[in-house]
Amino acid sequence: MSTKFPFQRVTIQMGVGSSHFLPNKTCSSAFTATFYPHQSPPSFSFNPNTFVFQRPCKRATTQLSFPSSSSSSFVPLSSGKVDQVETQVGSAVRAMCDFQGIDEELLQRMVYDALVWSSLHGLVVGDRTVKFKLQRSGTVPGVGMVHAPFALLPMPFPESHWQQACELTPIFNELVDRVSLDGKFLQEALSRTKKVDSFTSRLLDIHSKMQEMNKKEEIRLGLHRSDYMLDEQTKLLLQIELNTISSSFPGLSCLVTELHRSLLNHHRKHLGLDSKMIPGNKAVTQFAEALAKAWKEYNNPRALVMFVVQTEERNILYNTHDVTTIRKTLAEIDAEGELLPDGTLTVGGQPVSVVYFRAGYAPTDYPSESEWRARLLMEQSSAVKCPSISYHLAGTKKIQQELAKPNVLERFFENKDDIAKLRKCFAGLWGLDDSNIIKDAIEKPEFFVMKPQREGGGNNIYGNDVRETLLKLQKEGTEEDAAYILMQRIFPTVSPTFLMRDGICHRDNAISELGIYGAYLRNKEKVIINEQSGYLMRTKVSSSNEGGVAAGFAVLDSIYLT
Repeated sequence: MSTKFPFQRVTIQMGVGSSHFLPNKTCSSAFTATFYPHQSPPSFSFNPNTFVFQRPCKRATTQLSFPSSSSSSFVPLSSGKVDQVETQVGSAVRAMCDFQGIDEELLQRMVYDALVWSSLHGLVVGDRTVKFKLQRSGTVPGVGMVHAPFALLPMPFPESHWQQACELTPIFNELVDRVSLDGKFLQEALSRTKKVDSFTSRLLDIHSKMQEMNKKEEIRLGLHRSDYMLDEQTKLLLQIELNTISSSFPGLSCLVTELHRSLLNHHRKHLGLDSKMIPGNKAVTQFAEALAKAWKEYNNPRALVMFVVQTEERNILYNTHDVTTIRKTLAEIDAEGELLPDGTLTVGGQPVSVVYFRAGYAPTDYPSESEWRARLLMEQSSAVKCPSISYHLAGTKKIQQELAKPNVLERFFENKDDIAKLRKCFAGLWGLDDSNIIKDAIEKPEFFVMKPQREGGGNNIYGNDVRETLLKLQKEGTEEDAAYILMQRIFPTVSPTFLMRDGICHRDNAISELGIYGAYLRNKEKVIINEQSGYLMRTKVSSSNEGGVAAGFAVLDSIYLT
């Protein structure tokens, strides 16, 4: 590694939801890019192991280093246009534009422009690598920030499948609402899981208490995200999962869309791509409007909107609706919360109208009984919960699998067209009580994914681990298998792309997952909002199994309609 000199950083402003710490699993470098927006672009130097940002200035040389990798290559591109390669199922690599035309000089300028744009528009996150060296990193705006991981160019996506995903959103919104009202279905479908999964069991206990109280959620708010992959072999858009709690990245996804539009406009002559083919994305605005309308429906001008956050939460929401908001952990709510005789929830003596759960989706969010008391307290109140305990349970993997069974959708819908649209996007889903599927999964584990009832990424089981886990469960002969479902593994098209993380540009073959946000709000029988509310595109190297950005497996992206 060459000698490192002192360097200067531009000031970084935080945007909506932009300060969440993201672990770095792509490279080992703890350094970030240094750039000078008011001076001429730097000249870049490349070699197989080091990507150096240099400019002819005695004070400004910063080296970014990372280990060599056989699975990834780094700029510059010297191998020409990408042609067919071998993937998990032999699908072809698809290129959106002629990668041969992106020479080293053009790539350098695009990387530079993207990094500067990110810093000036808030496409940044707290840098975990400096957290222990700089205690205020990520907690004070502008301190210890680095650009969010993103793809340099948008990912091609068929317009017909984009339209299909958008049309499915209000149907899924309505499905979640109807499932949430069927307490008997939720309890029965999760009854076996409850016996072996303590976290799901605690959630079901709260749900049971609400049923015993005959607690009705008259105002119901859902901010969801349905995730899909486009299967290369069948050309079908298949659903991965439906998220009903803490649907992440509505803020940063909007910024990546604008970044890509800016790059395509600025470099249109060389790329030959039309920025108008990137769909607009107003996810964060629409989510904020839904929260504000829920506050209005509650009809108490003095009441607050409360965000339930994790202890070291770094996401920040700027208020543009003149609604007072507070941020509290579950433990703080337990200490400061009170339920008034009329059902009003107060925290610190202030009435709360809407509760948005940024935390509470994982067992680690409940380290003691204090957190569970807080969750129960909020459920007992008249505050609008996003999500309520019923909405939360409706988004579990087991319920997703139950809904895919024959004749189950008919329990909730009469419209045959809506049922057909939903069923068309269902991948293969099975419980572990199906002996034939278990046999197939043991023989060919590469075609299955094993999923526990968990959110947040990094929990699924793939490949030979599927076989080993299933054999272990069979040998033990317990009911632990009820904690999992099996899902058909989807093999999407592989596309060449450039991935940016920590100021380093990686060139690799990648696959993507499209998430469509949906907002749903109703007051008794009146549906106030039921709409598609923007999107999230996540891209990861094709050799990676997991796909979470916050978990360090993927980068943020947008789509280019084809």
